[in-house]
Amino acid sequence: MSLKFTLPSGETVAVDVVNLLNGGYAGRHQDHVRAHVEELALLGVPAPTVTPTMYPVSPYLAQQATVVPVQHGKTSGEVEWAIVVAGDGRILLTLACDHTDRELEVHGIAWSKNASPDVLATEAWLLSEVEDHIDELTLTAWVTNDGVEEKIQSATFADLLPPSHWVDVLEERDLLKSGTVLISGTVNMLEGVNQFADAWRADLTDPKLGRSISLNYDVVPMATPIG
Repeated sequence: MSLKFTLPSGETVAVDVVNLLNGGYAGRHQDHVRAHVEELALLGVPAPTVTPTMYPVSPYLAQQATVVPVQHGKTSGEVEWAIVVAGDGRILLTLACDHTDRELEVHGIAWSKNASPDVLATEAWLLSEVEDHIDELTLTAWVTNDGVEEKIQSATFADLLPPSHWVDVLEERDLLKSGTVLISGTVNMLEGVNQFADAWRADLTDPKLGRSISLNYDVVPMATPIG
């Protein structure tokens, strides 16, 4: 899968995705993460043996899509950041939404990550330009249900393990190479908001440099199967 990102300078960077990886249970405070793991276990979601986790995903699922087809009504997005290794070795930072099959998740998180695309934005920044204030960056997501939009996620990068953590992990595993995309893991959803939505919208904002990256997509049911 080939992706194209526009940098603030106007430069376009094309990346052929070779490795797509999803971080999981990636909160900055791992004691809180372990409590969340226990909560999910009560709902039937298998507990990981270690945290944070990293799940390989089929590279073709890295998409800059505006429509996500789904097989049933129990799927949802997750706002995240992503790092992308370009062909010249530069590391890009962008916005992503990991669309996940919640019914399949109880049978295997890695399976659920491979059931729908990881939607990435079409704009990106150089990671080197924001690393000195990385924790100030924010992630926000909204869902639309029956024509009404509501905020469902809101956090700063300080709530998640930083990109530098994952850069080290990729380097240790010989994955810090052209075509690798790693998506960060997500933050908690606000209570009372229906995640099984008709559409998702997300923003990555840099308040220090006064700029943002956005994405949005519709969630569309597939045709009814025969058989």
